[in-house]
Amino acid sequence: MYNPTQDAATAEHFARWESHSKTLDNYSLVYVIKDCKSAAENMKNWNPIREGFYLDQAATYGMELTRRNANLPFGLRHRV
Repeated sequence: MYNPTQDAATAEHFARWESHSKTLDNYSLVYVIKDCKSAAENMKNWNPIREGFYLDQAATYGMELTRRNANLPFGLRHRV
């Protein structure tokens, strides 16, 4: 039987994403965020649990980019 919660993000996913985000450069972070948003868009109206998974992933990587941008002058900040 299909269990829709198996597609949901877990605490382990968040920990792995946060750890991985710290190893990437800013350009890679932007790429990953855009890729996650694209994947979420593709899941829209088809698999809302997986859509949320990808949005959670994008948000986690986005938080790392936001932390880094806080230390940069406005003109040098990376945008998604």
